[in-house]
Amino acid sequence: MNTSAYTSSSDNPVKLEKTHLRLGFVALSDAAPLVAAKLLEFGHAHGLTIELLKQPSWAAIRDKLLSGDLDAAHSLYGLVYGVQLGVGGPQTDMAVLMVLNRNGQAITVSNRLAAALDEHRTLPAALATLGRKPVFAQTFPTGTHAMWLYYWLASQGVHPLRDIESVVIPPPQMVDALAQDRLDGLCVGEPWNAVAQEQGVGRTIAYTSEVWPDHPEKVLASRRDFVTRYPNTARALVQTMLEACRWLDDDEHRGEIARRLAGSEFLGVSVESIASRLRLSAEGSARPVKFFAGGAVNFPHPAEGVWFFAQYARWGMAEWRDDFARISREVNQTELYRSAAGNVGVPVVDSAPSVRLIDGQVWDGIDGPAYLQRFSVRA
Repeated sequence: MNTSAYTSSSDNPVKLEKTHLRLGFVALSDAAPLVAAKLLEFGHAHGLTIELLKQPSWAAIRDKLLSGDLDAAHSLYGLVYGVQLGVGGPQTDMAVLMVLNRNGQAITVSNRLAAALDEHRTLPAALATLGRKPVFAQTFPTGTHAMWLYYWLASQGVHPLRDIESVVIPPPQMVDALAQDRLDGLCVGEPWNAVAQEQGVGRTIAYTSEVWPDHPEKVLASRRDFVTRYPNTARALVQTMLEACRWLDDDEHRGEIARRLAGSEFLGVSVESIASRLRLSAEGSARPVKFFAGGAVNFPHPAEGVWFFAQYARWGMAEWRDDFARISREVNQTELYRSAAGNVGVPVVDSAPSVRLIDGQVWDGIDGPAYLQRFSVRA
């Protein structure tokens, strides 16, 4: 039974429709905002009690959001958009409440493929040494990792639909699959790339921040009827997560959350494997994972979301539709976000995206099929 309460985040308290929220997450370092919000009880100031529920896969996150077992979740951006279109799940009206992080994912390959790359320099030449069709893993058919992997492969001259076999594996199972020689490569969030290197079963060769610098990654997602039924609660939840994201923009706090995340109830790996790629000083060519950056991380810009629709069309997962921009505006809860950000003193950074990706193509949110014609590698 849900009791009513008032959020104390403003001078005019607002009655919440629901005060106990069940939030899902997958065992990844970028679940840090949810874990911080729970462990430090940021929700209490906004009238909320949070219950965290660890899920084994993104498919489980999808299913429990749709069934109502979860109120909201740490989610792949592309999972939300796929379900909205009925790709990768039954069509359901979904909501992106805010962006939780940017960057923080990578592509790791087997030791054999890494050695072949050292010798032959190009990915197509290295893959040819395998003597069979290469197998690469991602985490969900319409998810961010599939899209980063496909985009990166295409930029290297490898067709992701013809030249490789793409398989779905939940993030915590990736390293074992690589160790068992079932994979030649994978795209996944941290800490699993770091764990693969620490265990000596693979090498990180690219970071997703090289594909799209400061790309949106995980979002706070819900069904859209959660927002319409519980608007004050949804606002209080965004306020809570903004507080958690702001707290994480500090290396001392990131070290603390790495220690908490290492526990078996969250990730169950070494502290260093988490902390090494959670620090604000990123390694190599990676950009650091960002959770807040003065609010620049968190605005759910519809034009960024349209990029996923464009990629689905590029790879033949959905037909191009003239209403992609409208759908993204309906999914991304920008007015809810503006209200929540104002209540907790977070600047709203809503400038339209204009970014050059790894292949030199610029994405500026333009909604049109001409964008697809720029790519020589497509479905």
